[in-house]
Amino acid sequence: MFTGKGGVGKTTCAAATALYYASRGEPTLAISTDATPSLTHIFESGDNNVLPNLSIIEIGEREIRQMWDDKFGREVYEVFSAFVDIDYEEFVEFITSVLPGLGEEFMIDYIREKSLASAYKNIVWDTAPLGQTLSLLEMPSLLGDHLKMAPRIYSRLKLGKSSREPVLDILKRWEVLSAENTAFLRNEVNFTMVTIPEALAVAQLESVFQELERYGLSIKRIIVNNIVKNPDSEFLRTKANQQKRYLKHIYDKYDNLRIIELPMFPQEVNGPQKLGEVHQILFQGGI
Repeated sequence: MFTGKGGVGKTTCAAATALYYASRGEPTLAISTDATPSLTHIFESGDNNVLPNLSIIEIGEREIRQMWDDKFGREVYEVFSAFVDIDYEEFVEFITSVLPGLGEEFMIDYIREKSLASAYKNIVWDTAPLGQTLSLLEMPSLLGDHLKMAPRIYSRLKLGKSSREPVLDILKRWEVLSAENTAFLRNEVNFTMVTIPEALAVAQLESVFQELERYGLSIKRIIVNNIVKNPDSEFLRTKANQQKRYLKHIYDKYDNLRIIELPMFPQEVNGPQKLGEVHQILFQGGI
């Protein structure tokens, strides 16, 4: 899982990592849960099967709606519609406002199911910008708080016409699902933080690490992107000198983690060839 603030190069690092695994002959899936995904663009491919051993899935609103339908949506709607005159679209809008993080919850579950299916040796996850990723982690606790009050209301609702299952039981199943997804994040997912050597990005790192630790999650490595390696102009020399201060802070503060430096490339990193140059740097010391 690659996380970090917007614009730091998460997608580039995720795509290069997926390409690396696929080039080793390992069936690999690259998944984007960004609202504005760019994995297909960065591979310069209009096809979800980019290269041998490499597939891409970009999860958007349509896919999340389908996950909701498949898991619980129609069952819960069936109960509510028995006593409230509301169509399904309005109901989904209502329930997502009552339980924020719905989309994020099903994104995790989708990835967990892909992992359990064992069709891929590696799943590389390109996340949304950091704020949305942290809201994803809030979902289990929000759901738990909701369910503390739920019995007083939901236990009095009618059974579904088809499923004959009380809505409280449905929500309890959702609580179990949420706990399974949290355990998946803690035990099965390797987190990589992507950042850049600039003041705001570096200042945000400490609070992000604390937030992740609050959920029992830990970062395994940090990728510092866009480092000026060979300054050949006054502008680049000035930028390189500024970056040295922030790089020193990262190495001093996070000396217990693996830190990888990615240089600033002179051109946009798109296509398998340029991504290959990136993964050579990311994996030059091995996996």
